[in-house]
Amino acid sequence: MLTLIHSPQSRSTTILSLIEEMGIQDRIETREVTIPRMDGSGRRDPANPHPEGKVPALVHDGRVITERGAIILHLTSLFPDTGLAPKVGTPDWGVFAMWMAWYQGVLEPTFIMEAAGFSHPWMTAAVRDHKTAVARLHRALETGPWIMGDSFSAADILLHGPYVWFPDAMPDDALVRDWVERCKARPASVKVREADAAQAAA
Repeated sequence: MLTLIHSPQSRSTTILSLIEEMGIQDRIETREVTIPRMDGSGRRDPANPHPEGKVPALVHDGRVITERGAIILHLTSLFPDTGLAPKVGTPDWGVFAMWMAWYQGVLEPTFIMEAAGFSHPWMTAAVRDHKTAVARLHRALETGPWIMGDSFSAADILLHGPYVWFPDAMPDDALVRDWVERCKARPASVKVREADAAQAAA
């Protein structure tokens, strides 16, 4: 039994896009919850099993899995034939797992720090900055058109996300910008964003 804990137009939309791309909608129940929002709306939902009241969370036979990178690794390993990740145990899978960890540990933190106008030498030394993160995306895409090379993968779904939700933060880099547009234009992404917006407006 697999259940995705979701709230419209939030980080969990990434996992909805993954599920749509994988074609496993009939294998996962989606349960909508409320979450506290940056504008002060919303609230922590007592029905949400996430330890911090956030989304996404994936419940698999009673075990709660949080963090998008971990959920993506878990789902692509459970359903390897969907083609959204390299085969587990191969060198390419190691690279794929690296991108999952890099997103959580570097890209999103540096993105948030820049958006918040926060800078500190300790953070720059330990995590780097958004400009450095963008340069790494650029280097990966030089051998693209996707993060893993010739094939679209769940790494693309995760890594392009911040630039969809916060287009003003799009770097002045044609290679990165065109990659984000390719990711956004995929039918699964369009379908999920439209459905998500409709849910949020309801």
